[in-house]
Amino acid sequence: MSTTQSERLRELLEPLVTSQGLDLEEIAVETVGRKRVLRVVVDSDTGADLDAVADVSRALSAKLDETNAMGDAAYDLEVGTPGAERPLKEHRHYVRAVDRLVKFQLTEGGEVTARILTVDDDGLDVQVPGVKGRKPTARRLAFTEIDKARVQVEFNRKDSKSSEDSFEDSNEKEEEA
Repeated sequence: MSTTQSERLRELLEPLVTSQGLDLEEIAVETVGRKRVLRVVVDSDTGADLDAVADVSRALSAKLDETNAMGDAAYDLEVGTPGAERPLKEHRHYVRAVDRLVKFQLTEGGEVTARILTVDDDGLDVQVPGVKGRKPTARRLAFTEIDKARVQVEFNRKDSKSSEDSFEDSNEKEEEA
């Protein structure tokens, strides 16, 4: 897809996505067999639920049909969210990933996997998990030190607050008995 077509589609669709309370994260046109597929990725600070994605999909479809921006050839429109292991590219992506585990590729080489604690204009405060019984360590990463960053999926993360609440609830029940 040419840069011109990508920019034209972004200019056409971004105001519509923004009016729905979402951010336009990505646009891609791909050829699949004899068809073209327009993939639009949307998100927001609070996430994009299925209803919001469906609403914006209908609005984008109507706008594309009205303007004929995709031409006369058949195409499929796919609207979705970035997914669980999204790459972090913009400041808002890092803000949305606070409290998430992220794998960072560093500009000086090497990598760090850490949980984002806070984000400001210059960088991140992260917590590197302890290994083999060691305590976690705090670290500061400037945005200039980060080459790539990707959210990691955690299947077995223990929510410390709910664990503490469960412990306190069980203690209260024992005291009542």
